[in-house]
Amino acid sequence: MTDALTADPHAANDVVSRVLATDAALALIVELRGEYGPVLFHQSGGCCDGSSPMCYPQGDYIVGDEDVRLGEIGGAPFYMSPSQFDYWQHTQLIIDVVPGRGGMFSLENGRGVRFLTRSRLFTDADLDRLAPIGRGVNG
Repeated sequence: MTDALTADPHAANDVVSRVLATDAALALIVELRGEYGPVLFHQSGGCCDGSSPMCYPQGDYIVGDEDVRLGEIGGAPFYMSPSQFDYWQHTQLIIDVVPGRGGMFSLENGRGVRFLTRSRLFTDADLDRLAPIGRGVNG
């Protein structure tokens, strides 16, 4: 598999994904799913853990009705708050894994690595082919 940082951002059906994951992130998601079952991501908006992607078991985190679903990475839905989406809507999020301590409540905590959000601005050509967003857990 190609690393998401160098992959064609719209290789699948010429639709540009709003969120991608590197091979390292996908491998960690597989590990976490094997241990915890289905998981989801929510981009933290600050407070205790700064602004980082947080990974939770599905059902342990209540997704808000207005939270924006950007897509899936490794079979895990990825959400953020509407106010964050207003800020990030012109960027593609690339979820990576780096050495460090995960967020206090994120499932990778204690493994010596953490999820990290990288980003790139969408090009004008990308904007016409963006994957649709959803709202809330059913979005």
